[in-house]
Amino acid sequence: MSANFWTSSHYKELLEAEEVDVVHQLDKERGITLDDFKLIKLHMSNYIARLAQNVKVRQRVVATAITYMRRVYIRRSMTEYDPRLVAPSCLYLASKSEESTVQARLLVFYIKKLYSDDKYRYEIKDILDMEMKILEALNYYLVIFHPYRSLSQLLQDAGMNDTAQLTWGLVNDTYKMDLILIHPPHLIALACIYIASVLKDKETTAWFEELRVDVNVVKNISMEILDFYDGHKMITDERVSAAMSKLVGK
Repeated sequence: MSANFWTSSHYKELLEAEEVDVVHQLDKERGITLDDFKLIKLHMSNYIARLAQNVKVRQRVVATAITYMRRVYIRRSMTEYDPRLVAPSCLYLASKSEESTVQARLLVFYIKKLYSDDKYRYEIKDILDMEMKILEALNYYLVIFHPYRSLSQLLQDAGMNDTAQLTWGLVNDTYKMDLILIHPPHLIALACIYIASVLKDKETTAWFEELRVDVNVVKNISMEILDFYDGHKMITDERVSAAMSKLVGK
């Protein structure tokens, strides 16, 4: 893991799981439960990914945008910061910080193309205004370290290059959770490699033991990912709609 992660704002901003799973008082008053909170963030992560696919930005931009969105809701309520506006605004900001700038008007064009629901239909000015509020909520800390950075080297070291596609997909899925707010990115990468090694019946015990990491932490992150997959099967459009309906409309 590169030394500069340990001196970065990302490292300083890491939280405990119980600090992440907190519903803002204003949201509680609207009947938003912890389950709703997680569902809305998941739905918005998927929204960012869908929008990004249309404006054609790389996965790193998507990952940064989702991290920004998840960080915003540590400090701000969904009642005051509508996720349907925060999500595209985070993508707009991430495209700039990751040097793959997307025009706000292009985002607005695709939002209108993808969603007929007026509650999603924000204008350029709305995105630019929200961008400033997001910057403030993030304390202007924009540098994010992702698991992708160490993944290729770790796969090579483990002799698991043939599982690259599977492992990359697992890392992508970790952004549907709050793991990036809680764990150093190289541990998330290792957890995905661990899952891939189990799924593909690869012997990696000795390799993991040689690493200077707490293997129990890696296994615990792996279990969180697998638990998410189990729970994900239970998510229906109806549950997502019920959670979204508790948000304030425009």
